[in-house]
Amino acid sequence: MKWWQKAVFYQIYPRSFMDSNGDGIGDIPGIIQKLDYLNDGTPQSLGIDAIWFSPFFVSPQKDFGYDIADYCNIDPCYGTLEDFDRLVEECHKRGIRVMLDLVVNHTSDQHPWFLESRSSRDNPKRDWYIWRDGRGKKPPNNWRSIFSGSAWEWDEHTGQWYLHSFLREQPDLNWANPEVREAIHAVIRFWLDRGADGFRLDVPHTYCKDPQFRNNPPFWKRPPLDRQRLRDKVFFEKTIALFGLPDFQYKQYNLHQPQTHEILRGFRRVLDEYPDAVSIGEILADYPETVASYYGRGDELHMNFYFDFAECPWDAGAFRRRVEHWLSLLPAGSWPAWTLSNHDRIRAISRYGKPGVENQQAKLLAMLLLTLPGTPFIYYGEEIGMKDPRLPKRLIQDPVGKKLWPFHKGRDSQRTPMQWDDSETAGFSAGTPWLPVGPELSARNVRSQDKDPSSLLNFWRNLIWLRKKKTALLEGGYRALTENIPADCYVFSRSTPGQEILVCLNFSRKPRTIPLPGKRTPLFSTHNLRSKKPVDTLTLAPLEGCLLEA
Repeated sequence: MKWWQKAVFYQIYPRSFMDSNGDGIGDIPGIIQKLDYLNDGTPQSLGIDAIWFSPFFVSPQKDFGYDIADYCNIDPCYGTLEDFDRLVEECHKRGIRVMLDLVVNHTSDQHPWFLESRSSRDNPKRDWYIWRDGRGKKPPNNWRSIFSGSAWEWDEHTGQWYLHSFLREQPDLNWANPEVREAIHAVIRFWLDRGADGFRLDVPHTYCKDPQFRNNPPFWKRPPLDRQRLRDKVFFEKTIALFGLPDFQYKQYNLHQPQTHEILRGFRRVLDEYPDAVSIGEILADYPETVASYYGRGDELHMNFYFDFAECPWDAGAFRRRVEHWLSLLPAGSWPAWTLSNHDRIRAISRYGKPGVENQQAKLLAMLLLTLPGTPFIYYGEEIGMKDPRLPKRLIQDPVGKKLWPFHKGRDSQRTPMQWDDSETAGFSAGTPWLPVGPELSARNVRSQDKDPSSLLNFWRNLIWLRKKKTALLEGGYRALTENIPADCYVFSRSTPGQEILVCLNFSRKPRTIPLPGKRTPLFSTHNLRSKKPVDTLTLAPLEGCLLEA
């Protein structure tokens, strides 16, 4: 197996993890201070094997690092290239791999490439971006920005429109230009040569556009969606369309274009020059079949996130069906990745949590995440049950929240400072944090949970370290058990020729009895008090998860 197939990944949003200099913004030296917390080689640490870092490259911070003005340098608010080198050294010393965020659908409008491109129509870098004549005084076509409004911005100086799939400060690169491809390949090599171990690709499904720039059709002309997804999509798009915000259109011609796969094969050829390098894609699509296509024939992305899993209702059967549907779609030899939270979506505990049982639910989800076949990704603070606060409009920093309030309140709530202790700034900064600290700080912080054997933090620690020891959980096959299993339980087996582990998850708030396929010995539970005697029938407490060995 490759290292990334056995790894537990941890996503750090650098701005919010640890501030070393008191300016209220997290930074690379602050991250280095906390690496022992993530993995010091002992079960007293979390046991993380790899970190995905959200962008810390030079940026005007219009989209907090996802608008990059220099791909090969570190933004001063986060540190220096020397700090990055020390980060790599300290991570590797602890057996932690380093994954960077590759944001190359667009650059910042302050990137030297774009400044050259917009300087004149005959500049050599003009074709590095997407420029078009308009239709009279109207944009070239009807494409809409993912962040609302037209995807086109008028440039008075050169008398043309440029394309931006996101903010107007984020002009799209022209991936039809071979020079752009070579420039980004050079960026990839720069960071791999400097010690990075791979990349998370930001929205690669947006890279390529229809060469004819045809108008997108209306929403109702898209292929059929499943009922729940259609209901969610129609409600959201109808609501915001009333206020002239996003689009109410089917993005047929500016997302998921067939030539994207050749771009990704080019990336893969570069990555394959470095035998241990890995890639994972953030593919947002209405159909999981579309997401699965980005594995190619084993020659595109190594892994893809499956966001239907993170958006599943609290229902055992729904989780099982989505897991099995995704596994059935993967091309032969492909490897799944799983996540429940990230910097763009509601934290799982805030999405699912019910008063009084939130931590039980969080432990159950952790057990599911860490026992499925594939690679789990944890979002910073998930291990202590950090929750999304409700922020008033005056505190919103996210440009999406500012633009779409109150219909979309932005992504700040899932980006609040890491909660290291219960002090006023949660131990994150000696200054005023760039975002307020989250709720329930007295209980949801590292210091208070560290010494509590029954805490959520210690549950994550214990299960991650157990996972490392159990071959069946790392590389075993998957088989769901459904016969005589209660509808609100999810039971599956992970097995190798020499080992089998049964995973039993009760999503109900009532006890449930599971008939076992022969005698099994309880190995690990979300609930502390459980006999280790072999049993052939297992009674699960409400919201209990249990691992058993043959």
